[in-house]
Amino acid sequence: MSSRPCATSDAPPRWLAAALGCVLPAEGGTVEIAGRRFVMRGGVLRQQELASAAQAQTASTFGYKWQRRDTYDGGVMRAALAGWLRERYGDPDAMPWLAGAATPPLMLDAGCGSGMSALELFGPRLARTRYLGVDISSAVDVAATRFAERGVPGQFLQCDLMRIPLPEASVDVVFSEGVLHHTDSTQAAIGSLARLIKPGGHLLFYVYRRKGPIREFTDDYIRDRLVRMTPEDAWAALLPLSRLGRTLGELDIEIDIAEPIALLEIPAGRINLQRLFYWHVFKAYYRPDMTLDEMNHINYDWYAPRNAHRQSIEEVRAWCAEAGLVIERERVEEAGMTIDARKVSGP
Repeated sequence: MSSRPCATSDAPPRWLAAALGCVLPAEGGTVEIAGRRFVMRGGVLRQQELASAAQAQTASTFGYKWQRRDTYDGGVMRAALAGWLRERYGDPDAMPWLAGAATPPLMLDAGCGSGMSALELFGPRLARTRYLGVDISSAVDVAATRFAERGVPGQFLQCDLMRIPLPEASVDVVFSEGVLHHTDSTQAAIGSLARLIKPGGHLLFYVYRRKGPIREFTDDYIRDRLVRMTPEDAWAALLPLSRLGRTLGELDIEIDIAEPIALLEIPAGRINLQRLFYWHVFKAYYRPDMTLDEMNHINYDWYAPRNAHRQSIEEVRAWCAEAGLVIERERVEEAGMTIDARKVSGP
């Protein structure tokens, strides 16, 4: 790993320079790390050349979304997310890599966005880690602001998740909530991050699960339309869909599906009409205590990025095994799969 001296910045802690294997440049300065050029701008190291066209579109999409703090930073949205995260990952105080660590673990938040998931799941416990949030988009600036507002220490890096400039087997835990499916390859992303983890370290992640045939078709059709638009136009185009989801939810009607519809993968039983559409026709999120913009934020998060792979649990298990990971906690839901896997073999 390259260590090309530049003017040292007093702002970032020493551990960040040590982790990256370089002398951090002052504002406006550049440094080469692992053969790639980074510039220090706004107190954040930023990779000068980002990834594929699909990843560039994803970066633009999420950069826009996370700048709209009024659509996700309210109390209802944050409380809902915090509860859902704890259901899936468990109690952070029971995680041995955090609770039992003799020294602050190096925690990589791979695809940190605005830092929302890490802050809501771990909260002030992050002060007991060396937290490094990495994102391909300008959302790192929003994350840095939100961490500062909460009084939680953290460092940030803007770069491609597949090319994080850390040495192999140097990270204690990688947290990647709802991100790996937004890369060019979920399988490759798992493998890339696993190489960074020390033996005995953990990879915690959530990825989308494949849905039924109508929902899969509709998802791809809508996404193909939206990726041709600007983020602002895509947001506006989804508002009528979000309004329809709200209308269906407010009807609060249940129907009885008398027998399974195997051709469409729709099970038998009673189901709320909004949920029938949500799971089997199109995603139009509804929650009565959320605003239309908050619901549109969730729909936009799903539909707007070009990369949004869906996979099966069998595929995820195989990819973890290939990467030298043993799954210790697994939760499979209709929407996706949450995994806590331990690294058992070298890169």
